[in-house]
Amino acid sequence: MALTIRRGAGLACLVVALALLSVAAPRAARAQDYAAVLAAADRSDADRQTDKRRDALELLTFIGAKTGWTVLDMGADAGYSTELLARTVGAGGKVFGQNDKTNDKFEARRASPAMGNAVSWIHPYGDPAAGLPPLDLITFLFAYHDTTYMQVDRAAMDKALFAALKPGGILVIADHSARPEDGATVGKLYHRIAEATVRAELEAAGFKLVGSADFLRNPDDPRTAIVFRSPIKVDEFVLKFEKPR
Repeated sequence: MALTIRRGAGLACLVVALALLSVAAPRAARAQDYAAVLAAADRSDADRQTDKRRDALELLTFIGAKTGWTVLDMGADAGYSTELLARTVGAGGKVFGQNDKTNDKFEARRASPAMGNAVSWIHPYGDPAAGLPPLDLITFLFAYHDTTYMQVDRAAMDKALFAALKPGGILVIADHSARPEDGATVGKLYHRIAEATVRAELEAAGFKLVGSADFLRNPDDPRTAIVFRSPIKVDEFVLKFEKPR
């Protein structure tokens, strides 16, 4: 009888231990089905139109956000990319949509159930990540050029972004391309910035370039028109940087 009790108690302890282990062990991060994210029935028609302009499936695939990740979406504006990232990282992840002042359209978007794991993060560009946990990913989509005509110390901003990432963390930047000779001088005039300028600034902060993509390029764009009034598709670059481990 005593042997039976001991065996039964041992089995019960094993079951409890396995149950506790399954609760405590974090789920492995995995890439989402990005096409399914974009096809979600509750997304707005306006966002679907933006998908076409941004080539959203290619962009999400290039970014490569995974479930459970913690993300800072710089220059979130009305929250289009913040919502996509929130859907992508899932309920176990968190996305901070950074703006330097309150954006009414972003706040309205927060009512969407899809934004349940997103936070409106009102912080200056010069110190955008103060108080955040270590980040897996930072996105800076079509807004880096804006900092060229704002009172922003971009070197300090880039170093703050570098410091905010975990070792091995990723920064993805997409922006409207300027001519190489224009550098960072046409941000306000054309809403563009030269790819080489962005790369040089981020590498100076410690980032390592690990990838680039051509799906938004247009070699026929002379890059001398305001992006909102360009008669042809605007040439845009997409770059991926890593914080070395």
